[in-house]
Amino acid sequence: MSIRDSIRVCRDYNEMSRMAAEVFADYIKNNPHGILGLATGSSPEGLYACLVEKYNKGELDFSGITSFNLDEYYPIEPDNDQSYRYFMNHHLFDHVNINKGNTFVPDGTAADPDAFCRAYDEQIKAAGGIGLQLLGVGQNGHIGFNEPADELIGGTHLTELTESTIKANSRFFASADDVPRHAITMGIDNIMSAAGVVLVVSGKNKHGALMALLDAPEDPHVPVTLLRRHKNLMVFCDEDAYNG
Repeated sequence: MSIRDSIRVCRDYNEMSRMAAEVFADYIKNNPHGILGLATGSSPEGLYACLVEKYNKGELDFSGITSFNLDEYYPIEPDNDQSYRYFMNHHLFDHVNINKGNTFVPDGTAADPDAFCRAYDEQIKAAGGIGLQLLGVGQNGHIGFNEPADELIGGTHLTELTESTIKANSRFFASADDVPRHAITMGIDNIMSAAGVVLVVSGKNKHGALMALLDAPEDPHVPVTLLRRHKNLMVFCDEDAYNG
């Protein structure tokens, strides 16, 4: 199957969010004790809002769901309003009946990040592996915080953020100087081992990354291109991202 058979071009961000949320809603209904891989950033905010709306209508039950987040800044405290734990609480966890003890986000305060990363991989494995993984993509093609490199790391790891990522994320902070220079992120093998992957891509500034996924050769310097190897990839984008 061609990668283009996996893409759904939506009119706008709201339609993209609704369509992608339907995939997650169906998964949760069919897998009440399922394992979700979750992402942060502006791209999935609308999807989470749709899931909360469905929960409030009585359509979804999160009580048996376990989740593992892709990444977290390092170092950062979980109550920092720019941490990804804070993001997930604010956009999803505080609004549904998920057991927060079953929601896992990389620890931005880990004294030994390498040991933490090994333990995180073991937690995912012990849980049974991720059933459905949500992804966004960076302007430079990064997925999670797997930045462009000669070779991508397979497991969860501590990584140094590129200047382009720091610049892109500085809009969430008082200044670029306040953006952490490192992050803990799932690796490419973590992502590829998920049973299903949903990629959401929105906005003209993501056009280049989306076209790379669709047309460019696989290249670890554009990490998103490696997703075309996945057997169950679903891509949802808006017209701005598709047409540029």
